[in-house]
Amino acid sequence: MTSTIVRELQNSIFEPNEERLITCCLVSKYLKKKKTSILCLASTTSVPYFITLIQVKQTDKNVFKKKRTWALADLKSVDGHNESYDTLEFDLHLDKVYRWVAMNSKERHAFIHNIWKQATRHMKDKPFFKNVPKAWVTEDAMTPDHKFITSPLMALDNDLVDDFQAITDREQEDLKKLMSGCEFAISNAEGFMEVLARDLSLLDGENVQSVLASEDQVETFMDLLDTAIEEAERLEDQLTAYDDILCHVRDGLEHMELKNSTISIANENNQWLMQELENIVYKLNLPLEHQETLQAADFNTPERLAAAVKAANALRAAMNCDIDKALLQMTAVQEQRKKFDKLKEKFSRDLCRQLNNLFIHYGNHKGEADRNSEGLALPQHGAVHRVLEPYTELIHWIKVMDKRMYESLKEVYTTALGKLYDRDLRGLFNAAREKIAAYSNVTSPVTLIGLDRDQWTYETSTKDRERYDSVLEEVLTQLEPVFLQEQQFCFKFFQLDVINPSTKNTLTTLDGEWDAAAVPIKKAEKQIEEDVRSMMSTLFACLKTELDLLIDHIKKQDSFYCMYVLVRFNQHVRSAQSSFLSNTFASQLIEVKRSLDQFVQQQIDSIRECRIARKSKCGILPYVSNLEVFSHNVDCLLKSDRRADLEKWYTRLVDTMLEYISIHSVDQKTPSQVIKMENYHHLYSLLSQLKISALDSQRKEAKQKYNDALQAYVTLYFGRPLEKLNTFFEGVQARVASGVKASEVSYQLAFSKQELRKVINQYPGSMVKKGLESLYKKVEKHLSEEENLLQVVWRAMQEEFIRQYKMLEDLIQQCYPGSMITLDFAIEDILHFFSDIARSH
Repeated sequence: MTSTIVRELQNSIFEPNEERLITCCLVSKYLKKKKTSILCLASTTSVPYFITLIQVKQTDKNVFKKKRTWALADLKSVDGHNESYDTLEFDLHLDKVYRWVAMNSKERHAFIHNIWKQATRHMKDKPFFKNVPKAWVTEDAMTPDHKFITSPLMALDNDLVDDFQAITDREQEDLKKLMSGCEFAISNAEGFMEVLARDLSLLDGENVQSVLASEDQVETFMDLLDTAIEEAERLEDQLTAYDDILCHVRDGLEHMELKNSTISIANENNQWLMQELENIVYKLNLPLEHQETLQAADFNTPERLAAAVKAANALRAAMNCDIDKALLQMTAVQEQRKKFDKLKEKFSRDLCRQLNNLFIHYGNHKGEADRNSEGLALPQHGAVHRVLEPYTELIHWIKVMDKRMYESLKEVYTTALGKLYDRDLRGLFNAAREKIAAYSNVTSPVTLIGLDRDQWTYETSTKDRERYDSVLEEVLTQLEPVFLQEQQFCFKFFQLDVINPSTKNTLTTLDGEWDAAAVPIKKAEKQIEEDVRSMMSTLFACLKTELDLLIDHIKKQDSFYCMYVLVRFNQHVRSAQSSFLSNTFASQLIEVKRSLDQFVQQQIDSIRECRIARKSKCGILPYVSNLEVFSHNVDCLLKSDRRADLEKWYTRLVDTMLEYISIHSVDQKTPSQVIKMENYHHLYSLLSQLKISALDSQRKEAKQKYNDALQAYVTLYFGRPLEKLNTFFEGVQARVASGVKASEVSYQLAFSKQELRKVINQYPGSMVKKGLESLYKKVEKHLSEEENLLQVVWRAMQEEFIRQYKMLEDLIQQCYPGSMITLDFAIEDILHFFSDIARSH
């Protein structure tokens, strides 16, 4: 590094802070050689000297700036990586390891040597130097070229310039006088040197003469020096004696300090041991009164039950206290824990016997459900819960202390109380089925819309259905409070929110607070739901069976009532506060939904398998007619949350009808166009009345198919009442198409005016009216009175006749202009014919 940079560093960075630069080294970070900086070793200028390591960066404006500063005392070690002189890497272990790469091996050598030198002189605990040549960590370090380390910074090192002294002002004046007396000194250096040598010789002579003249004084001075030396030796002997005394005192003090330290450690150990023993004794201490209570447990009075709860909690605290594993090996601790185990087993057996007796007693209770004559009722068992509630803490205790006993008690409870609830539920559902059976005598209703209405055995009235709904609602309403009460009691009594207290894998701790060591919340909640469902399923094992039987019984009375069952269960799934009951209702809801899917599929199959009798007037097909009855029976779904299901069923039914109307219109005495026309029209009218947006596409399709069938019927049966006239003009149009001008067709012999008049004379007005009357009777025979489309079809035929009449008139005007030839009747006559015929019938 150039001396210019060194001086600039000294002047700009260190001198303003009253520091001086000792050495520096241009470096880069390991693996980041593009980013360079300067590591500096600096010292304060005042005593005591404070040595620092400084990282200096040069900004883009070539200004030096300190980036980091470390005290040399913080340096733990210096790692040179390799003892080779040419190695450039080295590490400084400060607050962390800093890896550097020097730009020059000489600067690295000088930097490491100066760190060692300053650390040796100013630090008590020197840093450790490794992978560094031994020659570098000596006082006179040399390079491999056997040259002492030099750098532009040597002049700045106060350790190398301790002997330098600046000349005083007086000496400066004398030197100026000497120089002024030898003006030729600049031009003749040799002459100046001779003058100086001569003057020096004269001065030496004068000094020798002065010494010889003062020989007596010198001898006196020498005697004084001898006396001073003797006195100094005497003082040195005394100091040595004093030093020996101080060394002895120091050794004694060190021994006393060691002894005091040992005593202090022993005292601390004794105090710690005392604390541990007191802690163990306190934690493992179980008062005698608690021991007596546990030995002879009595639960017959509230006072004794409270004492048992208190003693059991004290035993749990003592057995589950946190004691170091090493201390568990103590004989006294083991004996106390064995004693606790015996007390736990004895108390656990007594408690289980007491609770077993209570559970079995209340499970065998013979009381009947309290039902009144007007409604259904499911009795609640709050009295049983109130008797068992004082034992809640003891059940929690046994869950922690004896898992096997806890599971046994839970099984006894669910078995005993399950019998009670089984009896109550069966009584409730039997009464409900009897009540429903009293409203109807139908046992196997047939309500397939593909069958004729006279084949149905459907006799359920709206009033009967309301009664069925009332019974089902009563049953479901009675279930809710009983199930909720039992679920809340079991949840609290058996502490179902605590998954495994022995391993602390709990959703909540025993104190009801969140435990950081708990299992994941979702997993814990799932486990709790499974425990609650399992227990409630055992207590109310017959619930699902009874619900199935009730629904099947209702279906035997009224197959359409399943629609109302779906709505009712859907409401109770949402309103049920008992999670178990809500899940049970949801499961039942799914089954009812599947049953209804099967019911709708049966309706669709009945449409496909529908058998139509061959009659002169087929009329409205059974399934099209019965769709209206179906819509009345399922109207409840349109006003509920299950509307989407109904819309899906409607879509399937109507799509099937649209497909099979055309299939069933074939091979009938009634023209297929009439069957299609009447049934599509009936279906379109019914869909328009329902106003279900999901069926808009089916409604539009039904209307289009109706219009197509109407047009096809009119085209087929109305035909061309002026047949010969139509045939005549077809020939005329053929001539025009072959190239004959329309105005020249009359010159053709076969299509002359005379021939045209002959054809027109064959269709007088009276004959036309007679033909229309015959046609009206035929249409009246085809169409059914049920749909009442006769006037619609007759109007369509009138429009078709008028269309044909206008076409013939236009052809006469084009091909026979000015001939004054017209038909025997006009449009007004046609309208009059159709109107008279319709009125007369």
